[in-house]
Amino acid sequence: MAATLFTPPIPAKPPTKNLFFGSSSSFSPRLFRGPTSSHPFISTSARALVSPNPPRAAATTAIDVDNATSVGKSAPSLPFRVGHGFDLHRLEPGYPLIIGGINIPHDRGCEAHSDGDVLLHCVVDAILGALGLPDIGQIFPDTDPKWKGAASSVFMKEAVRLMHEAGYELGNLDATLILQRPKLSPHKESIRANLCELLGADPSVVNLKAKTHEKVDSLGENRSIAAHTVVLLMRK
Repeated sequence: MAATLFTPPIPAKPPTKNLFFGSSSSFSPRLFRGPTSSHPFISTSARALVSPNPPRAAATTAIDVDNATSVGKSAPSLPFRVGHGFDLHRLEPGYPLIIGGINIPHDRGCEAHSDGDVLLHCVVDAILGALGLPDIGQIFPDTDPKWKGAASSVFMKEAVRLMHEAGYELGNLDATLILQRPKLSPHKESIRANLCELLGADPSVVNLKAKTHEKVDSLGENRSIAAHTVVLLMRK
């Protein structure tokens, strides 16, 4: 008789693990029913994983890295885009020192496949980065003979073309050159004016600074030159 009055408790089912939220007790399965891709609190990557028909990678790829000539139509239409560029070149005797398209008198210049213009290369990379495109080395590879000794203004014009094709214009640009010698003060305005012409930009939105490296490492020992650039692109 006593046995009929007592029923052993059913062991609790251990919580199942969920890919995004840990145990099942911390989320509602209803989040993942039906058209979940519109839920505001699920990330894009999570939606792709839980979607019964995840989009193919090719559908969300803006460009073909191997043939980067334009910005894909699927790129998001953002009001602003920011890009950062960096470049460094070795300085060696027997080469011209070209910065921003201006030939600077010096006893050595940039060793490079093209003309080695560290500033223009840096600006090109910043624009390409803002657009979400591959870097200058992928679009203009140094393994291609047609870029041997090429003027970097060619790369700049292509970057500007891609910028306009994507529907953007330059908001502003801030560049920093790092080299121990020569002093760039006498040449800064010429460099900036040429940079503005290549960009089709007003001088008020193009800033150029020059720094030494306090005689530290290859930059400070006049064995190399570097540049950093930040650009802001604005939707037209």
